[in-house]
Amino acid sequence: MHRPDSPAAPRSVARTAVRTQSSGMQGAALALLAGLGIAVLAFVSPAPAQEAEDAITVSHGYSYFGNLDYPADYESLDYVNPDAPKGGEIAIGATGTFDSLNPYSRKGRSGVLTSIQYDSLLSSLDDSVGQYYCVVCESLEYPESRDWVIFHMRPEAKFFDGSPVTAEDVVFSHKLFITQGLPSYAQAVGEMVTGAEALDEHTVKFTFNPELSKRSRIETVGNTPIFQKSWFEADPENRRLDEPRMEVAPGSGPYELDSFEVNRRIVYKRRDDYWGKDLPINRGRNNYDTIRVEYFSDQTTSFEAFKAGEYTLKVESDPKQWSTGYRFPKVESGAVVLEEVPDGSPPNPTGFVFNLARPQLADKRVRQAIALAYNFEWTNDSLLFGLYSPRSSFVEGTPVEAMGLPEGAEKAFLEGLGDVVPEDLMTTEPYQMHVSDAERLNDRGNLRRASGLLTEAGWEVGDDGIRRNADGETLKVNMLIPSNIQSSVEGMQDTFVQNLRQIGVDASFEKIDPSQYTLRRRERDYDMLYSTQYGAFLSTGGGLTQMYGSKESEFSLFNPAGLASPLVDAILEASFEAQSQEETDVALTALDRALRYEFFIVPTGYIADYWVAYYDMYRHPTADKMPPYGLGYLDFWWVDPEAEAQLKASGALR
Repeated sequence: MHRPDSPAAPRSVARTAVRTQSSGMQGAALALLAGLGIAVLAFVSPAPAQEAEDAITVSHGYSYFGNLDYPADYESLDYVNPDAPKGGEIAIGATGTFDSLNPYSRKGRSGVLTSIQYDSLLSSLDDSVGQYYCVVCESLEYPESRDWVIFHMRPEAKFFDGSPVTAEDVVFSHKLFITQGLPSYAQAVGEMVTGAEALDEHTVKFTFNPELSKRSRIETVGNTPIFQKSWFEADPENRRLDEPRMEVAPGSGPYELDSFEVNRRIVYKRRDDYWGKDLPINRGRNNYDTIRVEYFSDQTTSFEAFKAGEYTLKVESDPKQWSTGYRFPKVESGAVVLEEVPDGSPPNPTGFVFNLARPQLADKRVRQAIALAYNFEWTNDSLLFGLYSPRSSFVEGTPVEAMGLPEGAEKAFLEGLGDVVPEDLMTTEPYQMHVSDAERLNDRGNLRRASGLLTEAGWEVGDDGIRRNADGETLKVNMLIPSNIQSSVEGMQDTFVQNLRQIGVDASFEKIDPSQYTLRRRERDYDMLYSTQYGAFLSTGGGLTQMYGSKESEFSLFNPAGLASPLVDAILEASFEAQSQEETDVALTALDRALRYEFFIVPTGYIADYWVAYYDMYRHPTADKMPPYGLGYLDFWWVDPEAEAQLKASGALR
């Protein structure tokens, strides 16, 4: 599930130095910062108050509202075992193919986990939202306006070949993403960042467009992977960010590529000489000697390989498999452990996404009619073993989920947006997933309602039972799925199509190989798509515009519907100007309401927990210490060497 991107409630903030350059601002700043428990260094500028510059914050991390759970002198993260042993291997499975070891290419299919080789200036954590802590940087400073940020880098940071990570590498990496990165990212960040400059070997400054939102500026540039400038410049024609390649650009991260066999496996090894292994943010993390990825043609082959011990940990997503497949001897003997770990993230808004560029899907009534043909209750009971929960909201089960009619602060917020807000948004409750008969696939009442909507929208049923518009065009809807998708999702598609045909839709689903699927998804060559691309949210920022904004809607891979809504744009823009978490929450509630109003996804429900099966040699922190926003099996789990030896001695593991 998607980790939300928002500030969490502050616990403690310490050792954050703030310099004020105005005597007029000094008293207010001191009072505010004292209330937050922040140490203050005050410098009085002789400049007149009206010409004063912003207060400058110097810190070991960043959050928009200034709350950082970890003080500057923290020893390790709360949710890790700082004394976890190093060693052993974790092996995971993947289905499909790969033809590139470049994770940022616009073409081809990159190998799994290729991005773990690259560090960045900042990193987010699994126990907080909207907070970012220094990795390659040791501190950062920025003004209240966020018009610029300066990162002070760690001189000890090294690439795989031992060369230092410099400010020039950071500037080069930023520009590489702007010129050769994904178009949606390049356009948004290119407009936001007006300058990137190496002030010296280990100090880099970014300057931002003051006319754009202050949100997402610092964390965006701080989270950019850092590449080695000299490696790319040695062969610029063949070493491009936007092209697939089997040559790996050197990184500075904890793991590097060890070996690979195309479409069979990839192995990463932990760097004994990793420069950052003793940083507080890394204590108790990156514990495996090797991470191995085994590739298989489909889900069935992959599962059989797990049972045989060809790989050792599997995060299950197929409810049928979870309910019936794990009844083999190694589970009964305890060699393989089954565990359900709570997932505290709001569920991803997964479902059947409409391609809004398709003419036959432009009318919302058509989309609503198609949705009514999906029977969640029957599907859940018959195909998903009753393990899914219904989802209507984009932030299901969170405090910012829209409920009832707009009232109070949300109503005032929406009224303040003016004519862009449709009247019926204010007078109707937000969309709720319709209820269907769990006993029969074709709920007659819902199908009658769907038929009425289609007729109302101008799609009449012909003698052949197919609906056509006034121009004689058939109401054709084709759904796209990859051949390596789990069987339960394929069953969902098949039964959905059956119901659509009953109401006169010329519906079908097309199963194609993963490479073709990736290409057609990028080119938006589909009517509908089962997608997990959209993300939930607990805060606002530039990432939301790539998913839900109009500017990048025609080409953003994170907006498979191509949603372009003036209403959503207005809410996003207003949310960027929120001055407190309370104001942010009001805007996000309105955003949830608006996204449900636009209706571009048929929700399919969600799984509330992580389902994990693993050979009983892996250990993780106790349940009370596990972080809410990440499972972390590749991050902070570890191998118990005695348990591993017992598994091998018993023959359960090779």
